[in-house]
Amino acid sequence: MTQKEQSSSSLRQVLAILTFEERRQLGMLTPLVVMTALLETAGVASIVPFLALLSDPLVVTTNPAARFIYKSLGFGSTQQFFFAVGVGVLLLLTVGNTVSAVTNWLLLRFSWMRGHTLSSRLLRGYLRQPYEYFLSHNSADLGKNILAEVQSVVTGVIVQAVQLVARLVVVVLVSLSLFLIDPFMALGIITVFGGVYGGIYFGVRRHVTLTGRERTVVNQQRFKVAAESLAGVKELKLYGLEDVVVDQFQRPSKRFAELQASNAIVGQSPRYALETIAFGGVLIMVLHLLHSGRSLDQVLPVVGLYAFAAYRMLPGLQIIFAGVNALRFNLGALEILHRDLVSKEAGTPTPEPVAVPFARALALDGIGFTYAGVEVPTLRDVSLTIHPGEWVAFVGPTGAGKSTLIDLLLGLLEPTHGRMSADGMPLVDEAHRRGWQRHTAYVPQQIFLVDDTVAANICFGVAAANVDRERMMQAARVAQIAEFIETEMPDGYQTAIGERGVRLSGGQRQRLGIARALYRRPSLLVLDEATSALDNNTEARFFAALRAELANVAVVSIAHRLSTTRDFHRIFVLERGRIVDEGTFNDLQERSPHFAVQEVA
Repeated sequence: MTQKEQSSSSLRQVLAILTFEERRQLGMLTPLVVMTALLETAGVASIVPFLALLSDPLVVTTNPAARFIYKSLGFGSTQQFFFAVGVGVLLLLTVGNTVSAVTNWLLLRFSWMRGHTLSSRLLRGYLRQPYEYFLSHNSADLGKNILAEVQSVVTGVIVQAVQLVARLVVVVLVSLSLFLIDPFMALGIITVFGGVYGGIYFGVRRHVTLTGRERTVVNQQRFKVAAESLAGVKELKLYGLEDVVVDQFQRPSKRFAELQASNAIVGQSPRYALETIAFGGVLIMVLHLLHSGRSLDQVLPVVGLYAFAAYRMLPGLQIIFAGVNALRFNLGALEILHRDLVSKEAGTPTPEPVAVPFARALALDGIGFTYAGVEVPTLRDVSLTIHPGEWVAFVGPTGAGKSTLIDLLLGLLEPTHGRMSADGMPLVDEAHRRGWQRHTAYVPQQIFLVDDTVAANICFGVAAANVDRERMMQAARVAQIAEFIETEMPDGYQTAIGERGVRLSGGQRQRLGIARALYRRPSLLVLDEATSALDNNTEARFFAALRAELANVAVVSIAHRLSTTRDFHRIFVLERGRIVDEGTFNDLQERSPHFAVQEVA
């Protein structure tokens, strides 16, 4: 891809990740950028007549324009005229700098607000993906994209781009003003300045692009190691693997720092050479002009103009170079953001749930499921029905397909073959499955808890002002955790539980998860080994309370202890993705070899 094609592609990607309203806001900032450039250029140009007046007061009488202004405005003396011109130049410079500061503030605010909107839209885009998407994507990588890569695009692409455009306008207009005054000298300065920056840029651009792409890779590795180590800190401490994990983190972290430093050095390197050239050039220019026979009063205005022009142009050229360099360095982050943001938002938006009934039965007819990229089906020809108030258990060896079947029942996965229906209504699309999910609640073996209060975890997703306290307390009672909350927690339901509930035991965390599910008042409660951390007595009390208070709730359980399924209405035995037997606990224990080999606690 040529430089022109690469720039065009990057511009299209930047515009594609912005909404129409954001592109409109950016367009409205353009006149301010142009106005700033004009005022800065006028400030530079105004230096020439002012310095000319100071060096030769007779200009008031010899220059037609100066003489006309002097007489038209009725100045009484040349001192008054000089003072007025000086004040005018100062006001022009002050207005120019003020407008420049305001414009810069607006541009930076626009750019940094894109960090908020882009990360929010990317998170929404990810969360709209089907559940199966998250089975094949690392959560640390997605988090890295939402936070780190969005930040890289904002600081390294959007901020740099708007600053680059603003400075480019200033440099062009200042260059034009120099051409009008002295084309030969202007051409020499632009050739030298542009040659230094251009030479360095074309020499390092491929290196910058490659290091930028490497940065995205090592950044992904940093996030992955950090997320996994903090999530598994208990095992790391137990096995003394802290230094091993730190070593794993340090390798990509060190390389990430080296790449960032390398890019920063490349971005700043031309400045030092250009400052030497620019101010050395002023001396050379003075000697050249004097050698050509010009008097000091003729030399001073020209030298002053070029010194002030260099003062204005050098920062602009440096910003342009650094901006182009940063754009190339952050192309990898831009490509990731463009790929994920545009593709995810272009997908089907989350539909409104369709009202789905559940008065008679949830039916699975010939269901099969195969994960993407896997040839062997996980489920094959599964047919069953679940009625309101019925208790159903799935048992079988590891890999039999129990968890996949649960995910299908919850509407998280779409069957590859067969049909699911509720009271005869096919759950054929996302809208119907979301409607069905309003009937369901799920309790996994590993409970997701937030670093908040007990109440916030039981009523997760419900605004504090809308919490039904009686409903919350009933859910806690059925889950067999109300007494612990009310008598042993210092602030009751307002007690903070720490990150991931670290201050609670495994059984307490599971009971909080059960209470959260019950708060939803589901019609179908799915327990995925959800009582594995409970002792037998607590587990028995929970099942008894569940039967007594929620008699019409259908319960589906993956059982880790077969003894918990004694009172279930039906038990399905799965092997290799198929239902190989079905019946009550006693029936299966007597006749089923698949069930008999299971451990009965």
